[in-house]
Amino acid sequence: MFTATALGACAAGVPAWATQAPAEDPHLWLEEVQSPQALAWVAQRNKATLSELQADPLYTPLREQALELLTTQDRIPGVSRVGQDLYNLWTDEANPRGLWRRTTLEQFRQDKPQWEVVLDIDALGRAEGKSWVFHGASFAGPDNRRALLWLSPGGSDASVMREFDCVDKQFVKAGFELPEAKSQASWVDADTLLVGTDTGVGSLTDSGYPRTVRLWRRGTPLSEAPVVYEGQASDVSAGASVEERHGHAPRISFYRALDFYNSELCVWQGTVQELHALRPAQLKPLEIPSDVQVSLWGDWLLLRPRKDWKLPGQTLRSGSLASIGLKAFERGERRFTRLFEPSATRSLEALALTASCVLLQLNDMVASRVQEWRFGPKGPLRRREVKLPYPGSLSLQALHDPALAQDPLAEHYVVYYNDFLTPASLMLCRTGSDQRELLKRRAPQFDSSGMQVRQYLARSKDGTRVPYFVVSAKQMQRDGKNPCLLYGYGGFEASMLPGYSGVLGRGWLARGGVYVLANIRGGGEFGPAWHRAALRENRQRAYDDFIAVAEDLIQRRITSARHLGIQGGSNGGLLTGATFVQRPELFNAVLCQVPLLDMKRYHRLLAGASWMAEYGDPDQPEDWAYLQRYSPYHNVKKGKHYPRVFFTTSTKDDRVHPGHARKMVARMTEQGHEVLYYENTEGGHGGAADNDQRATLLALEYTYLWRQLGR
Repeated sequence: MFTATALGACAAGVPAWATQAPAEDPHLWLEEVQSPQALAWVAQRNKATLSELQADPLYTPLREQALELLTTQDRIPGVSRVGQDLYNLWTDEANPRGLWRRTTLEQFRQDKPQWEVVLDIDALGRAEGKSWVFHGASFAGPDNRRALLWLSPGGSDASVMREFDCVDKQFVKAGFELPEAKSQASWVDADTLLVGTDTGVGSLTDSGYPRTVRLWRRGTPLSEAPVVYEGQASDVSAGASVEERHGHAPRISFYRALDFYNSELCVWQGTVQELHALRPAQLKPLEIPSDVQVSLWGDWLLLRPRKDWKLPGQTLRSGSLASIGLKAFERGERRFTRLFEPSATRSLEALALTASCVLLQLNDMVASRVQEWRFGPKGPLRRREVKLPYPGSLSLQALHDPALAQDPLAEHYVVYYNDFLTPASLMLCRTGSDQRELLKRRAPQFDSSGMQVRQYLARSKDGTRVPYFVVSAKQMQRDGKNPCLLYGYGGFEASMLPGYSGVLGRGWLARGGVYVLANIRGGGEFGPAWHRAALRENRQRAYDDFIAVAEDLIQRRITSARHLGIQGGSNGGLLTGATFVQRPELFNAVLCQVPLLDMKRYHRLLAGASWMAEYGDPDQPEDWAYLQRYSPYHNVKKGKHYPRVFFTTSTKDDRVHPGHARKMVARMTEQGHEVLYYENTEGGHGGAADNDQRATLLALEYTYLWRQLGR
């Protein structure tokens, strides 16, 4: 355990500058991510946590079980189509960082496809002495021979970019390269890129993302590449994406992300020679409200307003989807076709686009359905409901490649399906038909035959009904003694949908635990309005919703405070932090992962400035007035009884600063509270860089939960 005495004992190793921090925050020195003093502090706490939890008899079997599930060959390879190939990054026990490989659709249909390894990430790391984590590739069409590879040292968001030849399977000598940064790049042609990266003073936004877009020609210094587009320092980012369509000149979307929910879009089309003469002042944004999400699809604009968009004679409702021809819109026409309008229980989650159809992935009382709109030359023709498994989670991925003259997969798409008790399956579908081909299906990873899923409604403080799922044994006794883990997020319009997890199933459910998923406000389960209800000054509603679910579980005698734990990561870490500080008597375990906790300084740390549209600006007195009421770091008190919290983070997390968790632990131990802390030295915002690290983290977490909540 950590105590105030133990914390004081290491103070002798703290530098003088650290002890001279401002009185209001004596722990600022822990924000120095890589300082020797901060890392020594981390090592001491890691050692204490590992010594305690790894000594528990549960730890080793939990870790072995987690590693087996994470590295088993019985997994569905996630694939992306590139020309005639399907690419995949495959990790297993022998290849923890992964084999980047490819196969064909015909091979993929087989039980045991033949894969061609394109790049061994582990071998590359060993040869170069780097802890590389693969972050994706961007291909240069139409032959897709060359690709830009993104490699992260240790799993951070920032990556190195290097040009790779996918035929020769080697990096291109004197090819395009960028040093470690949160960069963005798109191919214009085989010798030209549009690049946003750190090129010195003024090139990044306050959030640490690219502010400018440069046109970079092969063989020339990046510093001499002209700026063709730029945003403001206060933006989240600026960037560009290139759309290749056979028989058309490249179409480029230049965008400014003004904040997380507002953006500006400029559409430009022309030859590469004309692009070289382009300058920022020539680009004019589309006359669309900044809160409207825009998708370009062939000759059409697809528009999703976050707020009601009032136009002469019509209103496009918040959360709806409308279409209009791009050329007609640019001429000033505003005759939209409504493709979807939300209801009290239905919202639009995502889109997938084939050659002639728009596929709508809908949330229907927090389960997925799919609608299909077929378009003709003059616009939408007809809508139909697609028959797919229900209720559960569906994820759609269109296979169409518009760069091909004739695409045999123009109307095909793949669908992933799973729910709490049904392992994932992957199906190949075609528009206009409900017939589907089962490509892959995972075997069950735990015995769910005696389990059930139920959905309940809790009543929040203001009367709002908040849905939540309970996964338990069918014979669960309503005696208040069931170990119960409540998970939540409640932010950034992210929907928490049913999902299958072998690790959760075997590590928690099969051992007698109950799992609860809360669909609180701040998420996207019921569209933008559900998210907007917990924005900024209304953030407390998300915490009230979470508390209401906890109280409802206790009232139904599914569990009791002695056996109830909560879990959340990132914004969910803020959720669990705020909740245990406000209502500590409700919980006996708190798993607070890669969290935000200091809401006074969050906007000054790493990507924090990009989240001010979600939380507010602490430098504005009116915003700090409500932020300070729930900021966990500022509300934890000496002399108050809290459950023993387990905080986890990563030294390599360059999204949510590890200083949040570090400082909270320092403050709580200083106040005399017992906490656990583990900081992985790699892993980025995901907390782990490979499955070995992930298995260790999972075993620590489940060991903690069982110790706190009862076996």
